[in-house]
Amino acid sequence: MYLAHFGLSQPPFRITAHTEFFYGGGNRGAILDALIYAIRQGEGIIKVSGEVGSGKTMLCRMLQERLPAEVETVYLANPSVSPDEILHAIAFEMQLSLPREASRLEVMQALQDYLLERHAQGRQVVVFVEEAQGMPLATLEEIRLLSNLETQHYKLLQIVLFGQPELDRNLNSPEIRQLRERITHGFNLKPLTAAEIRDYLMFRLRAADYHGPDLFGPAVVKLIARASKGLIRRVNIIADKTLLAAFAENTHTLSVKHVRAAIEDSDFEQHAGFISWPKMARAAALLVLGTAAGAGLHAVLQGASAKPQVSPVAAVARLVPVARHTEAPQETASSPQPQAHEADVVAQRLAATEKWLATQSPATSSIQLMVSNDLQQLRNHLKKISHEIEMEKIFVYRSKVNGQPAWTVLYGSFPGREKTAEAMDALPESLKVYRPYLRTVQGVRAEIRQNQ
Repeated sequence: MYLAHFGLSQPPFRITAHTEFFYGGGNRGAILDALIYAIRQGEGIIKVSGEVGSGKTMLCRMLQERLPAEVETVYLANPSVSPDEILHAIAFEMQLSLPREASRLEVMQALQDYLLERHAQGRQVVVFVEEAQGMPLATLEEIRLLSNLETQHYKLLQIVLFGQPELDRNLNSPEIRQLRERITHGFNLKPLTAAEIRDYLMFRLRAADYHGPDLFGPAVVKLIARASKGLIRRVNIIADKTLLAAFAENTHTLSVKHVRAAIEDSDFEQHAGFISWPKMARAAALLVLGTAAGAGLHAVLQGASAKPQVSPVAAVARLVPVARHTEAPQETASSPQPQAHEADVVAQRLAATEKWLATQSPATSSIQLMVSNDLQQLRNHLKKISHEIEMEKIFVYRSKVNGQPAWTVLYGSFPGREKTAEAMDALPESLKVYRPYLRTVQGVRAEIRQNQ
């Protein structure tokens, strides 16, 4: 729904495991490499544990994709079966033709023959067991017996258990201590930190072909981290609904308000330690009322005066000043303050943009062409595209990329989304390579205020 609004080619925060969106931060990449190494060594049983939504399924999918061709994988998604059934389930996944009434001994013999044949072919077989915390203890013990299938030097079957923290508690049971002793490698997927969540959010946006400035500011990321408790699935759900909330308001600037709306709409917002926004608002209101009287009395005693309010139009005008000096231009956006000496095409378009923003309705739309943090590169680009589109229809305003000053280039002024979409389709092919997308005046003004 919001893809065109934010210039995305696909949903960036799906909760299904799409391997092109695998994030290697938060130690996920290191764990993936270690798992591949452990599997290739072919010894013992491997365990991967983590909370619900920590990324275990994604890791399993990545293993299936990254392991070399000679490694054959068997995937068990529903291990909540009896000891007798688990052998049949594995044989079925290996596509072994066995009658349903085959005895345990017959199934075990068929599995061993199959594994010996694969070993002779130079192939390795690995069984991935998801949701292993739901496996009965007796079935876990049967898994251990399967791991006994081996040649004189090599294990014939490698087993990787993926489960929630309950799996660790189950493995501590005295009844299956022999299985616990066979686990040669154990990995734990920890929740992401706030810094990792910020990187994760931008990584997923870039993977969905987003080319604009950072959408998730520090306050937004902090609230997402708090509500999600660092669990990737929750981060995805909140981020997706946050984008939807911003889209509903026709803005490209994500705010804490949008995150709160997303959290309120999520089933996990009442989990331990999180207080819903209405309750927080009521508490804050009482606090404000309680302190207002004291603050007012202090102001009277000190003779303090109220700070004059600045209108949104004035704020925008202040952020996009007209260049009045002619010194040599600065070549990069390294300074956080606007440079007054951009006496060239960039300065002209900054001035034109100031006037345009001050006169347009919030619903007016434009097309974002590019963002640059190099002033000379921007000049060269504007000179180049002026041969293909009218310079009078190009607007430039100061923005930020990864917290650093930059310039955003827009094209055209249109009364609504339909006209903007038509103009976008009519752009020269040389400009379409930058993946242009729709922006609204309301969104641009909000971005400028945020960067003030």
